Amino acid sequence: MKPSLFNTVIGILLLFALLSTTSSRHNDLKIMTVTVEISVSRMGVTLPNEHVLVDLAPIDSVGMKHYNKDSVIAKVLPYFEELKQYKVKTFVDGTSEFMGRDPQLLAELSRKTGINILTNTGWYASVDDRHLPKGIKDMSAEEIAVVWIDEAKNGIGNTGIKPGFIKIGLNKIQLSETDKKMVAAACLTHLETGLMIMSFTGPAQAAMDQLIILKKYGIDPSVFIWLHAMEEPKSKKILAIALMGAWVALNGIQNDMEYQISIDRLLQNLKSTRQLNHVLLSHDAGWYQPGKPNGGVFRPYADLFSSFSLLLLSEGFTREELDQMIVKNPAEAFAVRVRKIAK
Repeated sequence: MKPSLFNTVIGILLLFALLSTTSSRHNDLKIMTVTVEISVSRMGVTLPNEHVLVDLAPIDSVGMKHYNKDSVIAKVLPYFEELKQYKVKTFVDGTSEFMGRDPQLLAELSRKTGINILTNTGWYASVDDRHLPKGIKDMSAEEIAVVWIDEAKNGIGNTGIKPGFIKIGLNKIQLSETDKKMVAAACLTHLETGLMIMSFTGPAQAAMDQLIILKKYGIDPSVFIWLHAMEEPKSKKILAIALMGAWVALNGIQNDMEYQISIDRLLQNLKSTRQLNHVLLSHDAGWYQPGKPNGGVFRPYADLFSSFSLLLLSEGFTREELDQMIVKNPAEAFAVRVRKIAK
């Protein structure tokens, strides 16, 4: 559903106000986009977990032969253009390798729109490991990390495009041995490259188990983004992980009032405990699906600005608090630097 003209205008005015308060305290830190390394001060309003394209085909058949790049851009471009009216400057694409990650497609979109786009290194073990490379069970964490570190330092394949973060997806409830190995590989990659770790997880226990592994490697919790934190039914567990210093990602914003109210309640709890500085907001939206007519149903990236932000303002959140979550927090989270536990 398209937002009303009134909501669109209000959303634009809100984003102009937010941009005027952007912090410059990390101007010396950088992020890596699909086109160039830039200062975090240029990130601006950021969507920290979205998708342009996702290919859910088995790993044996996934690949660029499944889609026409021009058709994908034609489908996706209007949704990126819509983001411009909300002054979105940075878009983080969470599609992993073996699931349709296409850094050259993202680079072309970035050049056409002027929006900064980040891609990732890392693998996705959810859905019974069907998107993992064969032979992973025989690989050590160190061997996996070599692959990811090489992408970070030398670029993905022969594209020359470098990832801006590490993305792992795990089997949600309890970590398998493969999951644990991937978390360890992500830790080794962070220590070598300074890239932060974004983890598709779910329940709090799995997120806590990953933070324990980070601690073994001496890595600060601020390296870790817990995706889909809203799937944890106990708000006190969400709060506990925020209090540890990890990032709590509420990445399912959509144009559904019941859903938005549930996220508002989580945010109210985090606000009352002064933990909004550990929150990231996005839609986990898109995405072009190879094999479906015209790429299938595409969910827009704008509900956060056209409706949800207005709900938060009506519920007592300030513009400064919104700025914290959509401008300042992403800049802090994605800045490339090694973060070790302070001794």
